Amino acid sequence: MSLRLGVVSFLNARPLVYSLQNDPRFVLSYSVPSACAADLQAGRVDVGLIPSIEYARSSEPYEIAPGMAIATGGEVLTVRLYYRENLDSLRSVALDTSSRTSIALLRILLHERYGLAPTWIEAKPNLAAMLEVADAALLIGDPVFSQLDSEVPSIDLGREWVEHTGLPFVFAFWAGRVGALDRSAVSGLEIAKRDGLAHIDEMARAHADAQGGDVALYARYLRDYIRFDLGEGEIEGLRLFYTKAKALGLIEAVPTLSFCR
Repeated sequence: MSLRLGVVSFLNARPLVYSLQNDPRFVLSYSVPSACAADLQAGRVDVGLIPSIEYARSSEPYEIAPGMAIATGGEVLTVRLYYRENLDSLRSVALDTSSRTSIALLRILLHERYGLAPTWIEAKPNLAAMLEVADAALLIGDPVFSQLDSEVPSIDLGREWVEHTGLPFVFAFWAGRVGALDRSAVSGLEIAKRDGLAHIDEMARAHADAQGGDVALYARYLRDYIRFDLGEGEIEGLRLFYTKAKALGLIEAVPTLSFCR
């Protein structure tokens, strides 16, 4: 029986799934990160590339596929807070709800770095419309590419986190219910990651053909801004993220990280 995978539809996930579409062990369905988490929780997929905050919020225990993630060691480029005037005095933020991890990260950073607790407004990822209803807007994923040259000032949340903590930040990783991931499935995911990292230029061209934009930017983004490893540093950063999220009341408890063996 094929393993049903919930896959993030953004460019930053493509290196993790490059060869999976041709692997009969897997059936892929694509959606935004928050929907991947909802699909896993509802049983519509067996394993999902879920926002890291959702691992801590699940009512059922999950197991993590070791060694693979969507993470950053500095500027991440596509998780940004745009603001109209003075960042220090913003009172409201429009949220792109595609990724719940980015929302939690933003709340932590605004609280700890700027002493802010604004009003939160859910909104579709349209920067101009978001800034009509709020002082600032959180925009994530592929919609950010078209706004990188915007005259609206912004901060990069990956860089803010690393400057604040000295640790990498983990946005998402593969997780499934206990028993869903076996050694064969993990091996398939590892092979896909290795193949993907060897074909970044091809993925960048395919994304530009489908969505428009700069092939060189997409390739540089995947090579220089996104980390695909879940190593010791990333795990340390993940644990700190959970600790800070618990302190702010965003999760009920700091979870134990359980990896598929």
